[in-house]
Amino acid sequence: MTTHSAAAEQKAIEADIPERKSVVDDFAGYRALRRRVEDMENAGLENPYFQPRDGVSHSVIRRNDKSLVSYSGYNYLGLNGHPAVTAAAKNAIDKYGTSASASRIAAGQIDLHGELERKLANFLGTEDALVFISGYLTNVSVISHLLARPDAVIYDSGAHNSIITGARLSGAKTFTYPNGEWDGLDALLEKERPGFRRGLIVAEGVYSMDGQILDLKRAVETKKRHDLLLMVDEAHSFGIVGPTGRGVCEGAGMPVDSIDVYMGTLSKTLASSGGYIAGDRGLIEYMRYLCPGLIFSVGLSPADTAAAIAALDILEREPHRPRRLRERAKFFRKVARENGLTVGGDEDSPVAPLIVGDDKLAMMLSHNLLERGIEVQPIVRPAVSATTARLRFFLTANHTEEQIQETVPVVARELEKLRRSIA
Repeated sequence: MTTHSAAAEQKAIEADIPERKSVVDDFAGYRALRRRVEDMENAGLENPYFQPRDGVSHSVIRRNDKSLVSYSGYNYLGLNGHPAVTAAAKNAIDKYGTSASASRIAAGQIDLHGELERKLANFLGTEDALVFISGYLTNVSVISHLLARPDAVIYDSGAHNSIITGARLSGAKTFTYPNGEWDGLDALLEKERPGFRRGLIVAEGVYSMDGQILDLKRAVETKKRHDLLLMVDEAHSFGIVGPTGRGVCEGAGMPVDSIDVYMGTLSKTLASSGGYIAGDRGLIEYMRYLCPGLIFSVGLSPADTAAAIAALDILEREPHRPRRLRERAKFFRKVARENGLTVGGDEDSPVAPLIVGDDKLAMMLSHNLLERGIEVQPIVRPAVSATTARLRFFLTANHTEEQIQETVPVVARELEKLRRSIA
């Protein structure tokens, strides 16, 4: 009785206390966010974001004691949870502990950092490579350090936020063109090229929102015609594009030096965390000693470094993994067409967006699929425009044809139901 009375009294006291004002209550962006959260709650939809899962990210995951076929993870080659990768990470912890404990230039360098960089450079065919603590940080810090006020960064409408942020922080001029419209970019550069010193085209190997594979030949022609540098973000193409997964240069059959700055992540194909750049020795030396994002940041953890090394070793030994992934991507699009769904991206791309065109519809479709045991995240504003809201399917080598054959008809039926109910 006493406990109940105390609880009731505390509740009454709390009811008399005015709700505490947040420091961001007057921010327009926060007010817009709260409206969208409230709309979602009023529609009876569970917030799909930041939901914890149990266990390793595979084609099947567990959430709230329920098994779900998942299309939301980046475990493209199925190396996350691979016994050799897991063992390498554990062994590294036993030897080096859980942290590099300092920036690498100070005292955070371990043997594994150099080993990973050598293996990445050898795999790509470049002179050297450099590993960063984060893929996002890699783009931001490298672009902002390479360019300055007299220069220009040129990127397309599909550019990742890290590219845009790096360009803005560089202080350089920025030019944007519609994704894939190379003739339009040529016309733009004919007009603007005399107005800046150095220029950097930044493109993505596989575009993370739309799934297109870069037309490297056109990109290289453009960089040469206008005396520019070319940087390619291979976050979603490393280990995927090309017969052995070496990326867009291998896929296009072009020389390695066609790209001046290779960028990629360790968190997708390589089942780890972090980012890297690769290129000639001068570029890497310049970044190793002077790039703020490296010299003022802690070194990559021993476990993450060792995991990436082990995953890269498996990729080199087992080139069938990228091939199987490409087969799954083609199969998914084939089944989608058979079920009347228009899925974006190139046939070989593991990024397969289904554009539904409305934020609320995308949220509802994701929710209904979750109820049917299928996890695929909705992508809505501000990540994409209001008319291009989508469900973004990530295919992996672990997905079976049976899973895809069972998933796609359910997606088609649930989308049709929702469109009829809204019409």
